[in-house]
Amino acid sequence: MTETPTQAGLQSGGYGLRRDALSPMETLAQSVSTIAPTTTPAATIPLVCALAGNGTWLAYVLATAAILLVALCISRFARYSSSPGSLYTYASMILPPSLGATAAWSLLLAYIATGSSVIGGFYHYANLLLHDATGRVASGVFLALLVTAISIAIAWRDVKISARLMLWIEAVSVTLIMTVVVLVLVRHGLHLDWTQLRLHGMTGSGLRLGLVLALFSFVGFESATTLGAEARNPLKTIPRAVIQSALLAGAIFILCAYTEVLGLRTVGQDLGKSEAPMRVLASVGGVPVLGLLIDIGVLVSMFAGTLACITAAARVLMLMSHNGLAHGSLRATHARHETPGRAIMVTGIAAVAPVAVLAARGASGLDVYGWMGSLATYGFIVTYALVCVALPRYLRDHAAYRPGAQIIPWLAFAAMLLALFGNLYPVPEGPYGKLPFIYLAYLCAGMLWFFLQRRREEAPPTES
Repeated sequence: MTETPTQAGLQSGGYGLRRDALSPMETLAQSVSTIAPTTTPAATIPLVCALAGNGTWLAYVLATAAILLVALCISRFARYSSSPGSLYTYASMILPPSLGATAAWSLLLAYIATGSSVIGGFYHYANLLLHDATGRVASGVFLALLVTAISIAIAWRDVKISARLMLWIEAVSVTLIMTVVVLVLVRHGLHLDWTQLRLHGMTGSGLRLGLVLALFSFVGFESATTLGAEARNPLKTIPRAVIQSALLAGAIFILCAYTEVLGLRTVGQDLGKSEAPMRVLASVGGVPVLGLLIDIGVLVSMFAGTLACITAAARVLMLMSHNGLAHGSLRATHARHETPGRAIMVTGIAAVAPVAVLAARGASGLDVYGWMGSLATYGFIVTYALVCVALPRYLRDHAAYRPGAQIIPWLAFAAMLLALFGNLYPVPEGPYGKLPFIYLAYLCAGMLWFFLQRRREEAPPTES
């Protein structure tokens, strides 16, 4: 019998995916695009400022430190193991099966909900630009379906094309933002903004709540690990990509947070109440045209984020299917494109469905961005915490355990617990207060599937 490409890939450990397809830069592009660094200065930093005020830069310093602790833990796993399941694989190798399943379902939700978040951001910025150009807006449902359909088509066609496209999109957008930031700092002069550095008016509770939102800016930094079966020399390139993406994003976000608060104050505006902060910042920098270009870049970055989230979620779902956590049909890969076509379709539909419903009910794109992003944060925090707990034993199993090896994992675990507590207390008002229950209901449904599958596997065969 002639062996199909999918069968060959499975037998070689590639799960039917294209082996050695991605260069180190293209692997880094997956993590960078899931973070979507262009969106944070435009959409997330103002939300953090509304809570932390002059402590916005400090919130991002602390968030960067916490994420680097988690990145160090993930990179240690990635030195010894590579697969499409990423963090789910790391947790399931060490932790009890039930906790491994918890990591799997949490990570799947995290990628899908992040995709939903950036789809909401996409239709917000698309209508913002359409209104400026024509005075009209398009249907949010139509725009959400459009960006998702294009993302599914590209992710289905070729993972290499996806990675290259995401890399160029983010590179251009971030370059424009950093140009504006530098111009604002140059116009301000060499002196420091002591109002910010002395944390004037900042409260402890505001910093804590702002830190939680700041962490959302980083979620998905580890998504290069989902390309373990497709990256070249994955045991080297993926650990580097995880650390590099966390460091790069942290540096950009800290600098942008400091500059945005400074820049908007110089024109008497409150960053926490601004709907188009980069346009204001571009005017302060003396290049207002860049404000429009950055908004276009944010729009395109939202598209890149949608593509990256579907790419990552599909690979997690595919491996879950291989391990019995999802329907067996989702393990299939396309014989010619060598991409998980069915899983891509399912995760794409799952990402756009809640956005389409919310848009049809009149929800703004920024509201959808905030709601779905916060829901995604629960999945990421739980998964990160489980991976950090699993690391010490994993190092022992690979004869890489050293004295003090538990310090970083437990610090990272503690940071994630504090972030989770910050999400839950005090109980958020409005829709945000319902998100923990939505996450728990979803997780219970996933775990019910897990226990039912285990019972079927353990049941004795019936006699004919």
